[in-house]
Amino acid sequence: METAPSPSGLSAEQCRGDVVWQNGDLVRTFLDGVRGGIPFAAEQIEVMLRVVGTRAVPVAAFLDLGCGSGVLAAALRGRYPRAEATLVDFSEPMLAAARASLGAFRPEPQFVLADFGVPTWVTAIDDRAPFDAVVSGYAIHHQPDGRKRALYGEIFELMAPGGVFVNIEHVASVSPWGAALADEAFVDALADFHVRAGTGLGRAEVAARYVHRPDKAANILAPVETQCAWLREIGFVDVDCWFKHFELAVFGGRRL
Repeated sequence: METAPSPSGLSAEQCRGDVVWQNGDLVRTFLDGVRGGIPFAAEQIEVMLRVVGTRAVPVAAFLDLGCGSGVLAAALRGRYPRAEATLVDFSEPMLAAARASLGAFRPEPQFVLADFGVPTWVTAIDDRAPFDAVVSGYAIHHQPDGRKRALYGEIFELMAPGGVFVNIEHVASVSPWGAALADEAFVDALADFHVRAGTGLGRAEVAARYVHRPDKAANILAPVETQCAWLREIGFVDVDCWFKHFELAVFGGRRL
């Protein structure tokens, strides 16, 4: 039976988390639009670099999990140009964008097509471990909560002693009131981005596109406090949320 189309034109089936990012048109829309309008994106990356920079020795190997276009990996390679970079994503269009951005780097990053939604993903990269840093940006929230927690455990096992995990993530508000505030703040940032980009989109249209964007149905958000508790239970130390703006958070911890 056919499923009803979403306002984006994609079916409900196509909006599943394991399907939506396989769509090349959606990936381009995200990279050109939503990604560019994320509030405090530069500050979030700066927090990531500051946390990773607390290591006593430079990063020799890092993993960017759910790498997308490779923004986080590019920032880390800018700080640690000799580091071995491993970028993992299950979306070939996203990996293509990452290759276009980072393929000329030397040493050349390893781009790995793998789905961290299933535990076997680690077999694709465990020969590159251990990692001094593992980072992720707006990727893990597509997983069910049980899978999120299991994935954090898998990340822990891939990390070197003294390694740092930093997750830049979309997290759940504690109430519908907070979620509405978060949506308004994000729409304001997106509208400002479109003004600066000269796209001609007004705030009303930006808001409608954001509310009905096709990837929204794939989001499975969890409170940052809950996720930090999972990290502590797994064995991470110095677990904290280092930055938070409504539903956007930067959190993680270290492995001793």
